[in-house]
Amino acid sequence: MFLLESCLTEGELIGCHDCGQVYRWRPLARHERARCLQCRKELYRWHAAGPSARPDVMVAITLGAVLVYLIAQCFPIVSLQLEGMVTSVTLLQAIGVLWHERMQVVATLVFFCAIVFPVLDLGALLYVAIGLARGRRVPGFDLLLRIVQGARHWAMTEVFMMGVLVTVIKMTSLARVVPHPGLFAFGALTLLSALAMRYEPRALWALGDRVERVAPRLLRRAGPAAGEPAELIACHACGLVNRCACDGPAPRCARCAARLHRRIPDSITRTWALLVAAALLYIPANILPIMYTASIGGTEGDTIMSGVLLFWNSNSRGLAIIIFVASIFVPVAKLLALTVLVASAQFQARWAPLRRTRLYRMVEFIGRWSVLDIFVVTLTVALVRFQALATITAGPGALAFGVVVVLTMFASSQFDPRLIWDPVAARKEGEQHD
Repeated sequence: MFLLESCLTEGELIGCHDCGQVYRWRPLARHERARCLQCRKELYRWHAAGPSARPDVMVAITLGAVLVYLIAQCFPIVSLQLEGMVTSVTLLQAIGVLWHERMQVVATLVFFCAIVFPVLDLGALLYVAIGLARGRRVPGFDLLLRIVQGARHWAMTEVFMMGVLVTVIKMTSLARVVPHPGLFAFGALTLLSALAMRYEPRALWALGDRVERVAPRLLRRAGPAAGEPAELIACHACGLVNRCACDGPAPRCARCAARLHRRIPDSITRTWALLVAAALLYIPANILPIMYTASIGGTEGDTIMSGVLLFWNSNSRGLAIIIFVASIFVPVAKLLALTVLVASAQFQARWAPLRRTRLYRMVEFIGRWSVLDIFVVTLTVALVRFQALATITAGPGALAFGVVVVLTMFASSQFDPRLIWDPVAARKEGEQHD
């Protein structure tokens, strides 16, 4: 690992996503990583950006992941056996059960996070990798990498796999659980997806530029006319530094065509609005039942906390801790952390910018795990269909909780971490002028 030297000269430049600092791109030695001097953000890695990169290895990994993905979607995950009755479901069937129970919002969330976004990520990455292995940029190269970048934020294969394991352990107290090929396929998909995600889109953009040597041409095309005042703006998507006119409409990145902004427009206002809405919905998400269990003894509603207590009292304390952390601690921590970040940015605070940037990264990392309980509800509702013996249906708490998860994820994506460093940069400029 090494730290790049700051560089504001025109050439092969790259911008830091978290603080906006600009650096000159340089090849990496084996197993090296390039980090930002200011905020310690990893800019790119050797395996995907260096001259020793192996696109053929990327093709093998992503192709294997796509094949395993198809198996995981086509075969049942597990089946339950109780009193001579058997139920088994695929992921699509489980989503269909939620949809028919008028939980369309929750079903849509699961459908996109567990099916659509993972295949978009893997499919686009595979197509790009095949082109790089042949020494060329495929048609739509930049658009495909933007799709990969956006899909990864919402693709939650590893969270779904954890939800499957929690559901399986939970169901062992009710019925006999029999694993099916879908379970093992999702396990393999989780591992292969983790390997595929090591190939960062920004590093692949750099590799693609070097395949056809287009970076200097892109920078010239992005520049303003001679004599116009200009500034360097790093693209928030691909990281390319564009020379843009200071006035006029917002330009587009010369590489990936993303609209360029010095900072995300209305970042603070939008983040506040999403945070307030999420905080208001978090109350019914925890008070209202997330599931209803109908059996011979009657119907009983379970909230998120009652589910945690059920696992705790049945000596499954590990699962109780996992569900508590993912469904209670993480949402609350994310709401509080985002509140601190957006409030400090609004008042242009200068204290501990590096710590606040690390807090932002933690929010980005842990936010997706809040969907764990939604996946558990989806599988449980679909599996427990034993007519008069036992039937589980989704409750209004699941709907409220699903919306909370979506709102908090949108809030974190709308917050611009570069706002944390703007007051620090302004202070440094003032000290230099003095």
